[in-house]
Amino acid sequence: MSILIKPIITEKATNASELLNCFSFQVNTKANKVEIKKAVEAAYGVSVEKVRTINVRPDRKTKFTKTGIQHGKTNAVKKAIVQLADGETIDLYANM
Repeated sequence: MSILIKPIITEKATNASELLNCFSFQVNTKANKVEIKKAVEAAYGVSVEKVRTINVRPDRKTKFTKTGIQHGKTNAVKKAIVQLADGETIDLYANM
């Protein structure tokens, strides 16, 4: 089971990484905070101080087509915001 799926690179996440030393990741929905902490420390070689998690509910959508009403939804995801120790950083652009 892969814990870390991908880093979240948005304007808000980049601002938090520069100012607060917090990095955001999309993680497995069944992972807990201890597993996320160990996965980040193993993958990037940094020490993690705090982990905050967010469960994002799926968005429901309805389309009106000529064949009828189509219902659908997006997938539920879990996000983790990881705060690193002072003086440490993660270079997310190094592996591209």
